[in-house]
Amino acid sequence: MTDLEDALALVRTVPDFPAPGVLFRDLNPLFASEPALRAVIDAMAAQLPADVDTIAAIEARGFLLGGALAVVSGRGLVAIRKPGKLPVVADRVDYALEYGTATLELPGGVVSPGAQVAVVDDVLATGGTVDATCQLLERAGATVSLVTVVLELQALGGRNRLPGRKIEALRTI
Repeated sequence: MTDLEDALALVRTVPDFPAPGVLFRDLNPLFASEPALRAVIDAMAAQLPADVDTIAAIEARGFLLGGALAVVSGRGLVAIRKPGKLPVVADRVDYALEYGTATLELPGGVVSPGAQVAVVDDVLATGGTVDATCQLLERAGATVSLVTVVLELQALGGRNRLPGRKIEALRTI
C-alpha cells in the first residue's frame, strides 16, 4: 500500500502549460496508480464532516476524485459541469481563472435545499473555480461544509478568495 506522501510525490510539474509562465500540476501519474489514488481518496474521506450527504465534484479532474470519494464514503455525487454538457441546467456562474475566464453549471434537480455538501477538486489555485462552485450550490439552497483538494498552490492566494470556508488540502505548496 502506498502512503499519502508516496502518492503525492507522483504529482508532476509541467512548465508553460496551458500558457507561458504557468506551472501546471499534473495528477495523471497519481491517478494511474491504484495504490496512490486509494491513499488520496482515503485521506480525503477521513476529512469529511459527518453531516455531509453530497459530494460536489468539479469538472474535469475533480470528477475522478469526487466519484471515488462518493463511493467510499457512501454519499451522493453532483457533477459541476462546463457549459453545454448538461441537458437540464439549474444555474450557471461566470468567473475568472489565473489565465482566462470560464463558466460552470449546476445540473437541475440534483441538489436539495438543506443539503450538506463537500466540494472536491484536484488543485486550489486562485480559488475562482471553487468559489463559483460554492456560489452555485448555495444559490440552490445547499450548505458547503468543506472544500477538499489534493494540492493548494499557496502563492496564488485561492484561500483568500474563500473567506470563512473550511478548506482542507492534502499538500500545500
